[in-house]
Parts: sequence; structure tokens; C-alpha cells
Amino acid sequence: MAKQIFVNLPVKDLKKSIAFFASLGYSFEPRFTDDSAACMIVSEDIYVMLLTRELFKTFTPKELCDATKYTEVLVSISCESKEQVDDLVRKAITAGGSTYNEPKDYGFMYTHGYQDLDGHIWEIVYMLQENAEAKTKP
Repeated sequence: MAKQIFVNLPVKDLKKSIAFFASLGYSFEPRFTDDSAACMIVSEDIYVMLLTRELFKTFTPKELCDATKYTEVLVSISCESKEQVDDLVRKAITAGGSTYNEPKDYGFMYTHGYQDLDGHIWEIVYMLQENAEAKTKP
């Protein structure tokens, strides 16, 4: 079974993308970061590879989409509180990102999100643990 996840995203300007995500509090693994790629550390087992569009194209025979016009992926990240969700979205907007909808409070789950500099959607989620456990029990 898988032990780690590496999400790969194409970016137009790698340096700007690194600065954007660093301003949100993410760090980068220098061993896997150079002029064409940056390995963003989300957690101990989750990484996002920010790849220049040129490098990304070498990994797929398909045409790359413009994430500002089309949805290619929804990346969801959990937080420990509603306040942390709102803080992360606020930081993203301050750093040049944008929102694509209003926050949603489902009672057991609170979500809000942002689009990064390339238009990739990041859904930020806080879920009450006791409610999440109840939803997963048969």
C-alpha cells in the first residue's frame, strides 16, 4: 500500500509559486528543488511537486490545461480549526491568490478555499473529529 503522496502541478513561474506557498507557511525540500521543480512539504508523507510547464509536459502525452479556465484537480488540505482555514485563505489572497466561492459551514465540516497563482484550486477543510467518526461508522 502507498506510504506517501506526491501531487504534481504545472506552474508558469516557479519562483513566484515558491514565494506564494512559502508565504502560506510551507517549506521546500532542497534535495528535490531546482530551476525546474520544487518539492513543497505539506506533511511528513504529503508533498506537492511544483513543476515548470516545460518539465511537466515531459511526464504526460496529454495537453496541459489552463487551470484558470478549466478544473484539472481539487487539492484538499485539512486544518485543525475554522480559524486556521480562514487564516490560510486570507494569507493566500494577500499573497496574490484568489477565492472561488464563499466559506461553507455544514455543521460537521467547514470549508473554504483559494486558487493559487496558476488557478489550481485548494480546498481547505476543518472537520469536527467526533462527527467525522460517526459518518464513517456502519
